[in-house]
Amino acid sequence: MSIPAQHARLMRLATAAALAMALSLALAKAIAWWQSGSVSLLAGLTDSLLDGAASLLNLIAVHYALRPADEDHRYGHGKAEALASLGQALFIGASAVLVGIQGVRRLLAPQPLSAESLGIAVMLLSLALTGALLLFQRHVVRVTGSTAVYADSLHYRSDLLLNASILLALLLSSFGWQRLDPLFGLVIALYILWSALSIVREAAAVLMDQEIAAELSERMHVLACGVPNVLGAHDLRTRRSGTRLFVQLHVVLPGELNLVQAHALCDQVEEAIRAEFPRAEVLVHADPPEVVEPLGN
Repeated sequence: MSIPAQHARLMRLATAAALAMALSLALAKAIAWWQSGSVSLLAGLTDSLLDGAASLLNLIAVHYALRPADEDHRYGHGKAEALASLGQALFIGASAVLVGIQGVRRLLAPQPLSAESLGIAVMLLSLALTGALLLFQRHVVRVTGSTAVYADSLHYRSDLLLNASILLALLLSSFGWQRLDPLFGLVIALYILWSALSIVREAAAVLMDQEIAAELSERMHVLACGVPNVLGAHDLRTRRSGTRLFVQLHVVLPGELNLVQAHALCDQVEEAIRAEFPRAEVLVHADPPEVVEPLGN
């Protein structure tokens, strides 16, 4: 089952937009940090630089993940997205450590800030662009279910809070509360680290073939049992790889059916599940009632 062309186009566009935004904001924050010396702005600059590296990794991974299945990868290349998410978490965790170190240094040796107005303007721009990117990423994830774009949206969501925190720190510093700037930098570093751990958990779930949400599996079970002449379903297993869901289940069919009739019913079960879960690849095994005791889920 190939990935629809519209989904592929949206995923490529989302990763390219994230990379372009990260690099543009890194340049703007570098200028503002150079002029002001703010640790909070340095936190934002470091994060944007690593965002750029992570988004570049994402761009490459999505390009690879969208390749169709081949003889060596019969289930496709979708797990490249989860591997890219682990790389993103590494970049983001490193940025948290760097920002934390700089925050401690500035707490021990405070320095006055300058050019706060430039920093404030840059952070307002960052908030606007990050918000727009998040809205677009949310749309792409809703349409495609991409693991890599979802991980990207998680850390850009943390960027939204980071940028708001930096803006607040700069505003307070302009009123003379200089020590709040490195304190905000430390808080931001902790939040960035938490975001990295969240991304690791999401990627590990995909790489370890964790079952999809229980309510989705239950819905698939209901759909399978709703096909006429299907007596029940059991041993339903699911996993995710990139934008695709892999579903395996056994259905109980009347024992008097011939092979052609049983095959047709299995196809109907597959179609019923894929009608509601179009990204699912479904494998159905038929059982006569005599071999299923007791009937399970």
